[in-house]
Amino acid sequence: MSVNDPIADMLTRIRNAVMNGHTVIAMPDSKIKAELARILKEEGFIEGFEQVEGDKPSHRTLRIWLKYVGERRQRRPVITGLQRVSKPGRRVYTRKQEIPWVLSGMGITILSTPKGIMTGQRARQLGVGGEIICKVW
Repeated sequence: MSVNDPIADMLTRIRNAVMNGHTVIAMPDSKIKAELARILKEEGFIEGFEQVEGDKPSHRTLRIWLKYVGERRQRRPVITGLQRVSKPGRRVYTRKQEIPWVLSGMGITILSTPKGIMTGQRARQLGVGGEIICKVW
């Protein structure tokens, strides 16, 4: 099946899995999805991820383990919200001085910059702007 916006598809799969309490989700793999998963792991929003090779290079799968806090009955997801900002029909760019804060620093903004995909905080440190991919809190 062809998807017009694979990043939005990834975020929707994560959002749906968190709402239903799943621990592992799988999706088609790509370099940008793997980078997003790496950032989510570094920032502590997910437990981990792995790229699984398929029988063909185009059939690779990305598995993500979601992170929860609390005991079994009081278990709450670490990810409480995901928002896609820049879409194929409307790209959203920002300068280094105008990178948005998410929940006063409790969440992260993920940017695509000339120096790669990174968080808003890292982009501020490097002094680069770029396309706002999504916000996670």
